[in-house]
Amino acid sequence: DMAPYYEALCKSLEWQIDTDLLNKMKKANEEELKRLDNELEDAEKILGESEIRDAMMAKAEYLCRIGDKEGALTAFRKTYDKTVALGHRLDIVFYLLRIGLFYMDNDLITRNIEKAKSLIEEGGDWDRRNRLKVYQGLYCVAIRDFKQAAELFLDTVSTFTSYELMDYKTFVTYTVYVSMIALDRPDLREKVIKGAEILEVLHSLPAVRQYLFSLYECRYAAFFQSLAIVEQEMKKDWLFAPHYRYYVREMRIHAYSQLLESYRSLTLGYMAEAFGVSVEFIDQ
Repeated sequence: DMAPYYEALCKSLEWQIDTDLLNKMKKANEEELKRLDNELEDAEKILGESEIRDAMMAKAEYLCRIGDKEGALTAFRKTYDKTVALGHRLDIVFYLLRIGLFYMDNDLITRNIEKAKSLIEEGGDWDRRNRLKVYQGLYCVAIRDFKQAAELFLDTVSTFTSYELMDYKTFVTYTVYVSMIALDRPDLREKVIKGAEILEVLHSLPAVRQYLFSLYECRYAAFFQSLAIVEQEMKKDWLFAPHYRYYVREMRIHAYSQLLESYRSLTLGYMAEAFGVSVEFIDQ
């Protein structure tokens, strides 16, 4: 019953609105919001601050679920103002970040990343500190900062708990994708190829494993086949879809460079030996 989101989607895609369906969804939304408002009113009359906050949170979460972006943002901010506990405040900021990521609202994301950092510096727990890194990593992918994304994802690969964003297999897949484009060969070997947590998951992700190891082991024909599969997967992925052309082009260049580098070394060595001079001399 996502009436607000349905309306926004039809408008952005220029679809014909099914009026009967929209009215049915709106009616369901209005009934549920009325129920939530009544619960909040009762809490304000006879219950304590904790119950009032819970009722406000329930309404904010419902507005979020039905795709009422502005309504959800307003409700979460009101709930935030009513919230004292640092951990609960951070949880609300994470909600705002998820809304920002869903709509790719750069301003909403950046403001709330800074707010989350500030709250964590005040005394945020270890789990929420690590979860924030995953949120930051997703945003780095969204703005094509793959190097920073790789650093953040690799920092949290052994402590991942952000299941509200994705499952662990998806997280490992993203980690492999960004690491392959961002890391040099020695770092890729130490942090990914030899990463116990990553290897364990890759057993159930044969296509991703083949993609990673075919490049590392210089099996370029297999790598290009794997890259074609990755390209198709990225086209369907909410995060990578805007970047798949850039990513695939860069990975092709990466593979060409790796191949040429090996032949460069071989050719220079052969020439140096043939001419009785050093490789450095030839290279100059």
